[in-house]
Amino acid sequence: MDWKLEVLPVGPLQMNAVLLTGKSPEGNEAILIDPGEEPDRLLAAVKASGCKLTTLLATHGHFDHVGAAAAIQEVHDLPLVCHEADLPLIQEMPAVQMAYGFPASTVPRCLPDLSHGTTLPFAGGMIEVRHVPGHSPGQVMFILPEPATGSGPGCAIVGDCLFAGSIGRTDLPGGDFDTLEKSIREHIYTLPDNTIVVSGHGPDTTVGREKSSNPFVRG
Repeated sequence: MDWKLEVLPVGPLQMNAVLLTGKSPEGNEAILIDPGEEPDRLLAAVKASGCKLTTLLATHGHFDHVGAAAAIQEVHDLPLVCHEADLPLIQEMPAVQMAYGFPASTVPRCLPDLSHGTTLPFAGGMIEVRHVPGHSPGQVMFILPEPATGSGPGCAIVGDCLFAGSIGRTDLPGGDFDTLEKSIREHIYTLPDNTIVVSGHGPDTTVGREKSSNPFVRG
């Protein structure tokens, strides 16, 4: 499996949208993860990649991660694939946005097809899905193996589960610290230490770095 990854911080909350590109027998393809804001910028990045957008994915249903999905769907007729437990968050998105002082977005068409152990075919290989609740009930992460070219380590796209030196909020509806800690210990800290962690906000980190120094969940 050969892939490339581009992180695109978008919106006032600087949420990290992720564009995955890779080659498959059918041609160059792309996956867009967490289309949260700035749909025109995300669409331009897809076009610039020269790849066909085949999948829209959500790590979880908070508005800063899915707010631009409906606008993307106006151009690419793709459902937003998510975990069933976060459907209510997506459906309530306009009301929540207005409560926080943001413009309301259109609720996207969703396919609640992600669950723990799901695998997604991409670029001649598979992306592994793990359910990592705690920040939200339906939070998932996506695990990419080491690129076939050997150009770097594997990667975990974890949404708002774990950050560089921090963890996701657990004071929002559906959040729970004990559940989040369990998710991090069992599903992130068990990955190889050199695995790159792409978080929903802020800079990348590694599994080993967070295991040794994260002040909220130590390895």
